[in-house]
Order: sequence, then C-alpha cells, then structure tokens
Amino acid sequence: MSEPLQPNSKRITETVLILLLLLGLLYALFTVLKAFFGVFTFAIIFAVSFAKPFDRLVKLFGQRRKLAAVVYSILLIAVIAVPVIYMISALSLHVKEAIHWIGNARENGLPPLPGWITNIPFIGDDIDAFWQQLQERPKETVGAYEPQLRMLLHRVVTSGAGMLGVALEFIAGIIVSAVFLVSGRKIMVPVRTTLTHMFGKENGYALVDATAQAVKGVAIGVMGTAFIAAVASWIGFAIEGIPFALGLAAIVYFLVLIQVGPLIVFIPVVVWLAMQGHSGGAIFIAIWGVAVLIVDAVLKPVLIARSGKLPFLVLFLGVIGGLVAWGFTGMFKGAIILAVFYTIFNSWLEKAKGEKINN
Repeated sequence: MSEPLQPNSKRITETVLILLLLLGLLYALFTVLKAFFGVFTFAIIFAVSFAKPFDRLVKLFGQRRKLAAVVYSILLIAVIAVPVIYMISALSLHVKEAIHWIGNARENGLPPLPGWITNIPFIGDDIDAFWQQLQERPKETVGAYEPQLRMLLHRVVTSGAGMLGVALEFIAGIIVSAVFLVSGRKIMVPVRTTLTHMFGKENGYALVDATAQAVKGVAIGVMGTAFIAAVASWIGFAIEGIPFALGLAAIVYFLVLIQVGPLIVFIPVVVWLAMQGHSGGAIFIAIWGVAVLIVDAVLKPVLIARSGKLPFLVLFLGVIGGLVAWGFTGMFKGAIILAVFYTIFNSWLEKAKGEKINN
C-alpha cells in the first residue's frame, strides 16, 4: 500500500495548485483586458497630465466634478476630432480627384510628365522611362510591378486604418480619463494599498509618485513637441501662402502626437507646389519639413527628460527604448518601467546604507 501524504507534502501540493489557479486566472484576465490596454494607457496618460487643469475647471464650475468632466471631455475630443475630420474630408476630396484623373487617363491616355519631375537628379530619368513604358504598354508595365503596387496599397490602407484606430483609442481614453478624474483620489486607494502592502508605506508611495512623474514628464514632452511642430509648420505654410495653413498645422499636431511624423503632410504639399510650377516654394517647404522633422526628433527626448523630477538619463533611456520596443505607448511604458526600477534600486541602496551605519 502507498503511504499517505505527509502534512508538509500536502501543503506544498495545495500551494502549487493554488498558484497554478492564480496564474490561470491572471492569464485569463490578461486575455480579456488585452484589447483595452491601449485605451487604459491613454486614460492614465490624460488623467495624470490634466489633473491640475481639471481641478481648476472643477473650481470654475463650483465643485461640480461631473459637469467639469463633460466639458473636459468635449474640449479634448474636439482637439483630436477636428484634425481627424479635416484629414478625412481632404482625403475624400483627393480620392475623387484621383478617380476623375484615372477616368480621364483611360479615355485620353496618360498625360506627359511635368518637366520638374523628369529633371529630378539621379531618379528623374528612371521615372521618365517608367512613365513612357506605362504610356506605351500599360497592362504589361503594371503587371510587372503588381507585387510592389499591391504592397504599397496595403501599406497605405493599413496605415490609414491604424491612424483611425489610434484616434478612436484617444477618444475612448479621454472618456475613461474623465471617469478617473471625477473619482478623484478615491480611484488611487486600491493601487496605493496594494503597493504599500507589497513594498511598505514609504516605498509604495514612492513608486506611485515615480510612475506619476514619468507619465507626466513624457506627456509634457510629447504634447509640447507636437505643439511646437504644429506652430513651426503653420509658420512655414503661412510664409509660402499655402491654403488652409491652420488646418494643415492641426493635422501635423495630431500626427506628431501619435508619432507618425510631419512628413505625411509636407510631402503632398511639396508635390502640389511643384505641380503648380512653384519650384522655389516646393524646395522651401521641403527644407522646412525636414527641419520640423529634426526638431521633433531632437526636442522630444530633451523635453521629456527635463520635464520630470527623475534623472535625465533614466527618462531618456526609458522613452527611447520603449518607443523602439512598443511604439507610441511604449514611450510611457519604458519611462514608467525605468522610473519604478530606479526608485526600487535607490530604496534598496538607502536600506543597505542604513544597515551598515547601524552595524
């Protein structure tokens, strides 16, 4: 007969089973909430970044937090929705123009290329040769480049869908952040209690503060850079006399905010100016767009690192590493991870020093 399990073995078996059950529940919870990670990330970003302005709004409305939350949501959604609506309307207009151009090309054939395209250094001759092949043998030429054209079309469609998805996540994040802000400090009680239970009162509060500083620093850097890029773009468009300069600058703000970059706006403007015969203006806007791109790339990490109370290098490495690993939201994730690690490491060093002094 087999011997009955000893009490210690029985406890170990029960502990392992409980841990496995807990891991299974955590995995199931992760699977359920995975679709909402983007929304909750944006909600935390907005709630932390706009906590002080929201408190001022609450005072303005006589401590009516729900009314302040409604106004807060409408204002922020308008800031995001206006550029997106403008972008969609402009895109639909260009699609109509493209359909008209394709119909005209089917009836009358492809028009000759403008001289400024054929005179482009290094690639002008190749473009001209391809265009002549397309005029003489359109089916064969398109068939030869069909995989590349399919890939280009796929990237355009997926990029547009991705931008629309990010815009929807932004809007949902704003609404959820309004719910967080209405709750006030109450919503942080479970988080603070959990961290205090795990790391002690002092370290738990320090971790919450480090996370808030990291989120606030990244948010200020990202939004500040987007605002500066939008203003710089508007100045360039206004100097050149581009129609709808303010609307284009608003689109630049949105694209820089979601880390797509300003060139998506500048390249079509450059092409439009060149097709209108304004070669000097096209060169000016091209140089201005590259300058805005450089400002976006250089200024963002500096603003992010300098806007928080954590060391420059900690936030800088977190932002750059997170951006490479996870994209836009990765900037916040990377900064939070390094901020929490830095806080825990400093706490451990201080405890080690205290123990040495006591000994």
